[in-house]
Formats: sequence, structure tokens, C-alpha cells
Amino acid sequence: MASDSNPDSDTEPLEPTADPDSDADQANEEALRRIADRNPTRLGVGRSGPRPTTDALLEFRADHGVARDAVHSRVSDGLIDDLGLVELRTTVADTDQYLARPDLGRELDADSLERLERECEPAPEVQIVVSDGLSSSAVEANVPQLLPALLDGLEGRDISVGTPVFVEFGRVDVMDAVGEELEADCCVSLIGERPGLRTAESLSAYLVYGPKRGSATAKKSVVSNIHDGGLPPVEAGAELVDLIAEMLAAEASGVDLREDDREFRTE
Repeated sequence: MASDSNPDSDTEPLEPTADPDSDADQANEEALRRIADRNPTRLGVGRSGPRPTTDALLEFRADHGVARDAVHSRVSDGLIDDLGLVELRTTVADTDQYLARPDLGRELDADSLERLERECEPAPEVQIVVSDGLSSSAVEANVPQLLPALLDGLEGRDISVGTPVFVEFGRVDVMDAVGEELEADCCVSLIGERPGLRTAESLSAYLVYGPKRGSATAKKSVVSNIHDGGLPPVEAGAELVDLIAEMLAAEASGVDLREDDREFRTE
């Protein structure tokens, strides 16, 4: 028989280390509930033996299905027409190739290059590129509010804007190709981000001064988490206007734009 003094014995049950009805445990449970209510991640969902509870598992599978749909569906033609976007396409053939070959999503196909030259205003201060990226749902949910706010704000600052375009199967860096072809001072990419299991509608805005193919990611600025549960699209439009104005004044973006600020914060 195992000694009562041996806490490592597997033949004797261990005494509970805390009273589940104690004030401290109740306070911890209430704190966890408050955190879970305010946090979009999955916290305190519980388990049944070694497995998640049925409700938690069903919710997970439903959210996973929404995320997959966001990646595999396409932005509607009606939305593109309503927003007055010139429709372009990268060298990607289909969704499977888009996921497997990121490099093909960074360059426009031949027809799109011709359309860009034929239908888009050259040499603007700001060129706007909308792209489905990894979530068409993010474009559908946010761009109808964000784009007008962005255009109105830039007009109010007397900043010239080129012809906005939509790029199907675009990666972030397709903005470099579009901006370089049009000789834009600055390029903005509004692109659907990889869906999470709490939202498939998160959009990001990437910005670059002096767009050029092959430019480093560090040279780009970004405003992310744009959706109703994060940074609302209208507020994002106003924030982007301020950032674009700063970029044009400094003739820089990314780490080059924030260099002085970063040094100040480390002193």
C-alpha cells in the first residue's frame, strides 16, 4: 500500500488543491467569463473528457466552413460595377493555383496590362487597388463603405487619385506592378486577409510610396483588422487619408516613414 505521504503515487487519489465554491475560484470564473465575452478568440469553451463540447465543436466547424467559403468564392461582378472599378486579373489561372503559387498573384496578365494602359489615368498621386486576396467576403463587407470615405478624404486634401482598379487573384505585391505601370507616386492595396475562425471579413490596406516591382515588404505601411468588429471601414478610410498625406509629404513609406519615430521611442 502506498504511503499517504507520497504525493506522486498513482494508487492513492490526490486531495483537491482548492475549493471549487471558494470566493477566489468564483472570482476567477467570473473574470474568465468577462475576458471571453470581450475577446473574439475561443476561451473557456470547456471539454467533455478529452474532447471539446458538442456546441464548441459545431461552432468551430461552422466557422471553418465560412473561412473556406471566403477563400474559394469570388467577388461579385455587381459590386465591381457598382464601385466603378476597372477589372483586371493576375497570371493566376484558378483558386488552387493562387494558393500554391503566390508569385503568380504579383503580376498582371497581358490583357490586364493593356487595359491598364488604355483605361486608367496615368501618373496619379495615389493609385487604389482592390483585390480579393484570401477573402472575397472581406471585400464585399468593407470596401463599399471604405472606398467612398477614402476617395472623399483624398479629394478634401486636394490629392489626385487615379482610376481605381479591382485585381482578381491578387497578392499584396500586385500593387507594385499596377503602381509602376501607371507611374503613381503612391499605391494603396485594399485586400482580403486570410480568414480566421471568428471572422472571415478582415480587410487590410497596404501602402507603398514609389511603387516598384520587387520592393521589400518593409517598405510598405499597413493598416489591418478592418471590419465591423475591429477598425470600422469608415474610420479606416479617414486613417488612410492621414497616412497617405504623411507618406506624400515625407516621400516615404514603411520603415522609412517611421524611422525617426522609432528612434525616438527607443531613447
